[in-house]
Amino acid sequence: MQKQLFLDLGERALWTGAQASLGVVATELADVPVWWAVPVALALSSAKSWVAGRLGRKGTASTLSEAADPATPPGVGMGI
Repeated sequence: MQKQLFLDLGERALWTGAQASLGVVATELADVPVWWAVPVALALSSAKSWVAGRLGRKGTASTLSEAADPATPPGVGMGI
């Protein structure tokens, strides 16, 4: 369970960093005030969650596999 927790933590941190970075880059490229990075990152986060909910583990916004996702009940998706 500890491994799943660290995978989940890592996934969330990486996605947050990527979305924040893309938000800042988008505002710089659009030459608009940097505070616009927040709504841009929010839109990216929502889009990622929507896509992950359809392509990733069903019923969650996680991009982790079923076996690595801590939301998976014990014994599910582990070949048991």
